[in-house]
Amino acid sequence: MKALIFEQFGSPEVLRYAEIPDPTLALGHIVVRTKAIGMNFADVYRRKGNYHLAGKPPFILGYEGAGIVEHVAPDVVDISVGDRIAFVDVPFANAELVAMPVERAIPLPVDITFEQAAGILLQGMTAHYLVKDSCKVQSGDVILVHAAAGGVGQLLTQLGRSKGAKVIGLTSSEAKKEVARKAGANEVFSYDSDWVHAVAACTENRQGVDIVYDSVGSTLMDSFAAVKTKGTVVFYGMAGGDPPHVDPRMLMDTSKTLTGGDLWNHVTTRANRIERSQELFQALRQGTIHMEDLMCMPLSEGADAHRLMESRLSTGKILLIP
Repeated sequence: MKALIFEQFGSPEVLRYAEIPDPTLALGHIVVRTKAIGMNFADVYRRKGNYHLAGKPPFILGYEGAGIVEHVAPDVVDISVGDRIAFVDVPFANAELVAMPVERAIPLPVDITFEQAAGILLQGMTAHYLVKDSCKVQSGDVILVHAAAGGVGQLLTQLGRSKGAKVIGLTSSEAKKEVARKAGANEVFSYDSDWVHAVAACTENRQGVDIVYDSVGSTLMDSFAAVKTKGTVVFYGMAGGDPPHVDPRMLMDTSKTLTGGDLWNHVTTRANRIERSQELFQALRQGTIHMEDLMCMPLSEGADAHRLMESRLSTGKILLIP
């Protein structure tokens, strides 16, 4: 099979499209021929050596995608060759064939395209647990979404609006402001402005927002300044650097809550994985979630896709097509 591989850590130049052996089929596993593969910043971090990678070179990036079942182990009873399957948290996805344990396989309805599935599942499940589990968004809430033009940020905005919340977004450029507004943000402020005071001004009657979803990390104390007394800051990423230490006395004095979030603490069974996926697919059908900026690039041009992602010029999801 063909795969996007690398044998040493470094810049996108270390990536090459090469012929490697097909994956083996173990008991309890299936092999899927990929039709679309989702790219994430974690792929960039792993290519650079910032994230742990198991095994030995050649390494294969990628953790989500969608395709058609090509092989099924004899002990697998509820999946057949030819079935449409989507997946997340499955390593070595940047390849024509991907082997996975059956508990990671998500049935893909015929009215959801391979591209839609590969584009929404990882970021969509993240947004889903954030608004449903980490801090449940209620109708009438005002929420502040960091990196509102990013993949998770746009989905958080849309899911928040669907629950009746007012959404304030934060972005890094004028172009990204427009993306956040298009996703449904009621107000959008720039990071290079005095956004804490701007948020305070537009929530004066509430004395701050109810919930902040902070994926930047280095902005954590500003997030606390923007959230109201008895409000909640949900910390789920460090795209802007390590967060400062938080004094628990501040939490006590202000009755503010800090909670963390990691998707894989919330998606622990195949049943839950399928349930959350089906809710996302239904949101696509109903128009609650829109996916208008999918950018498809050949898997053979994976190095160019990495360069584009690192440039931060793209606003939508990048997909690799075998």
